[in-house]
Amino acid sequence: MTNTIGIRLEDKNAWERRAPLTPDAVRQASSEGVEVHVERFARRAFSDTEYATAGAHLSDDIRDCEMVLGIKEMPRDYFRPGGAYFFFSHTIKGQPYNMEMLRSLVDRKCTLLDYELVTDEKGRRLIFFGRYAGIAGMIDTLWALGRRLEALGHDTAFQELKPAHEYADLEAAKAAVSRVGARISAEGLPEILRPMAVGITGYGHVSRGAQEILDLLPHVEIGPDQLGDFAEGGEAPGDRIAKVVYREEHLVEPADPSRPFALQDYYDHGEAYRSRFEPHLRWLTVLVNGIFWAPQYPKLADADQLRALFSGSERPRLLAVGDITCDVDGSLACTVRDTEPGDPVYVYDPATGAAPSGFEGPGLAVMAVGNLPCELPREASEMFSEALLPFVPGLARADLTRDLETAGLPDPIKRSVILWRGDFAPECSYMSEFLK
Repeated sequence: MTNTIGIRLEDKNAWERRAPLTPDAVRQASSEGVEVHVERFARRAFSDTEYATAGAHLSDDIRDCEMVLGIKEMPRDYFRPGGAYFFFSHTIKGQPYNMEMLRSLVDRKCTLLDYELVTDEKGRRLIFFGRYAGIAGMIDTLWALGRRLEALGHDTAFQELKPAHEYADLEAAKAAVSRVGARISAEGLPEILRPMAVGITGYGHVSRGAQEILDLLPHVEIGPDQLGDFAEGGEAPGDRIAKVVYREEHLVEPADPSRPFALQDYYDHGEAYRSRFEPHLRWLTVLVNGIFWAPQYPKLADADQLRALFSGSERPRLLAVGDITCDVDGSLACTVRDTEPGDPVYVYDPATGAAPSGFEGPGLAVMAVGNLPCELPREASEMFSEALLPFVPGLARADLTRDLETAGLPDPIKRSVILWRGDFAPECSYMSEFLK
């Protein structure tokens, strides 16, 4: 038995142009005997003609394919009884906005696989867009900084930047950031940005992508324990930005002072930890958030801390937040809603909780685009597709009519199963509580 693989169009929002498999990947899969059907979609970053030339079968409806691949969530009325689907479902935390979709999949005895759960034997994710979320997120955050400063009456080199999606490609975006860096080197930072420190939380793919962009600017990397001296010491360089990368031990500490920090203990018992990040809010100019967060973990900055920061007579140093993780009401209290590329920034007022779109008003600018990789759709799709392609023949050969253990899925793909023919996989059995 060979399953046909379908590539669905993306209709969650008007900005989504990515694809799980590129035409080059389809060509490779076809050469290995995999039959790929592609739903016609004019907005996709790769044309229908490119897919047809690569050997794909173009179709107006690919729901009859045994395995349907997508990127974003699919409408709850889309699923056919007994169908199999592979996409970012955003359900494993019990996200309320996707529970109706999950219920529909259960009721129709469908199979659901989630890219977020494709891992190796050590639990490391194998298929992701993280690097491009970090890249686009940093570009958009630096652009937002420039626009926020402009609204405050300051002209800076950052005004030369555009959002990531307005560049022809990543090369063009990087060239623009490099030009900003050259201007800073030649002219120095404006007084309002001296000293300038950019904090990046996390050290995974998102963080590395963000650093890839920040490193195009003149900078010096310092440790979190050096930030206070940098910000308050009066000897910070006027032509370089401080880059500060935060790991878990810099962000949280055990609530019990007699208890030593241990990374695995924090992962297992996040509720027993508290944030130690508050002092850094006073010293940072820009905060870029790239950590994984779940409700059992402490917030890095809660509403009271932000209110206190902005309640003084002097304007705080913190001007902009780029929340790449975009957990609404998550690790940062200022992330009160997610945004989209066409309206990416709001100004959060800690005193009132108001968050009007744009760059005007009291508080700090927040960039909280929920699907940042879509701003670089070709490059992001190419990287994602390269990671997914090795598993496509296994998806095609798997017997989706058998039980999960004997279906023949590759092990990393088997670990990605949330539902198998309408029943929760053992590792995801906890999710049944979300539907009650």
